[in-house]
Amino acid sequence: MSDTTSGLIGWALGAVALTVLPVASLPGLSPQSAGAASSDGVRPAATTGLGFDDPLVVAHRGASGYAPENTLAAAEAAAQAHTTWVETDVQRTSDGELVLMHDETLNRTTDVEEVFPDRAPWRVEDFTAEEISRLDAGSWFGEEFAGEPVPTLEEFLDELDGNRQRLLLELKSPSLYPGIEADILEELDEQGWLREWYPGQRLVLQSFEADSVRTVHELAPRVETGFLGTPPVDEIAEYAEFADQINPRHADLSAEYVESVQSLRGPHGRPLKVYTWTVNDGELATRVAGLGVDGIISDVPDVVRSALRD
Repeated sequence: MSDTTSGLIGWALGAVALTVLPVASLPGLSPQSAGAASSDGVRPAATTGLGFDDPLVVAHRGASGYAPENTLAAAEAAAQAHTTWVETDVQRTSDGELVLMHDETLNRTTDVEEVFPDRAPWRVEDFTAEEISRLDAGSWFGEEFAGEPVPTLEEFLDELDGNRQRLLLELKSPSLYPGIEADILEELDEQGWLREWYPGQRLVLQSFEADSVRTVHELAPRVETGFLGTPPVDEIAEYAEFADQINPRHADLSAEYVESVQSLRGPHGRPLKVYTWTVNDGELATRVAGLGVDGIISDVPDVVRSALRD
């Protein structure tokens, strides 16, 4: 085991006090993307949900119904929507920098085809951090976001710190980036994000790749982890050895499935949680909340929260 990895585990196992305050009240905002619905009013949400039995509401790729996904603007939009938990995706550049990007390629959400026309298929892993820093990740969403950069993980963590927000971090396609789990944990460690009173206080790492989730758990046993997907009920116990959450898409959910997941305990001795995605209208939010889920991930978190209050 390397000194770096040992240090990561030391931080993760330590009991260093950290107080996380709710997001301060900020002005409301109006939807700026197709399909985003507005709420009657935006009020602060408790960091643990709307009430004792209400699911936690998480901003998907930031509040990506209101700002370009996986940008600092999207994190700020989530703060303006009074949403404490923010989900985002992380990948690695050719020179080892951790950056936020959902797709394995850059062309959907940046102007990479214009800036680097001869570099198709424009994979994240084929560009340096400096090259990616030259891209515009906002204009595709709206002119008011022109020039919005692709943030590094370090920059995003700084933004969340400033907003008193918390992080649900997805390791996107980690099999493309051998060793990325240790890289991410090292960055989180350096920025103080492994200093939690208890697992999941302000940080959860998740992935669609079970081996990656298992690796995170092995490297940093105190970090709360989630598996994205819908394992068969008879296999959930195997996932519970290294995952604290089982997070399916909403179309795959049933009350029976949620109950089956929550009946088991995860690696930290607590009942497994179920966070579902991506829920963007009030009627659907009310329905999935009725299934007993622990969290709802949404592009428009204020719309979900408003529906659950009604």
